[in-house]
Amino acid sequence: MESLSLAHTIPVKSAVIKSFFGDLKFPKNKISDMGKNGEIIRLKKDLYVRGRATISKELVANHLYGASYISLETALAYYGMIPERVYTVRSITIRRAKTFSTPLGYFEYKTVSAAYFSIGIHQEIVDNQYAFLIATPTKAICDMIVVTPNLRLQSLKAMENYLTEDLRMDFDVLKSLKTDIIKRCIEVGKKKTELSFLLRFLIEHASN
Repeated sequence: MESLSLAHTIPVKSAVIKSFFGDLKFPKNKISDMGKNGEIIRLKKDLYVRGRATISKELVANHLYGASYISLETALAYYGMIPERVYTVRSITIRRAKTFSTPLGYFEYKTVSAAYFSIGIHQEIVDNQYAFLIATPTKAICDMIVVTPNLRLQSLKAMENYLTEDLRMDFDVLKSLKTDIIKRCIEVGKKKTELSFLLRFLIEHASN
């Protein structure tokens, strides 16, 4: 288990765990025993994370279903942009939409096009030990608008109400958003009308 601790919180496949116990005749049984006593946690078939340690759900989400990046309410809460506590870890993917129920909680994935996917994401490095992909604050808001069904924001006032009342974001936070990312999302993404109103709202608000 000393060697396995080097994996820290990074999810690994069973082959990696077995490699730490190459001298055992039945390493599969060892993995089963480790799961029963809490040394490792099974996330899904052939994917485990070390137990009894601080676990990054954001990192787990990237490994659980990829290619994907953390976004939506999960990213907004990570940045401290919304007051609500988020219980389901939500991500964006280019694969089909999917939800996982794991011992660590629920992980949900929403689908976008490959062209839209690549805009406005970055690698968050934590304590120089591990990293995960997450939407920038601006992309996370664009994602909220794009993937939320039946969300129609057809005026500047509707957009303002959505940002400040539904998401409960304050104006100081909104000033930090990047209009260039929104412009790129408009070019290749869905809900161009809504994203255009977001862009207009931010431009007008910046001038006040």
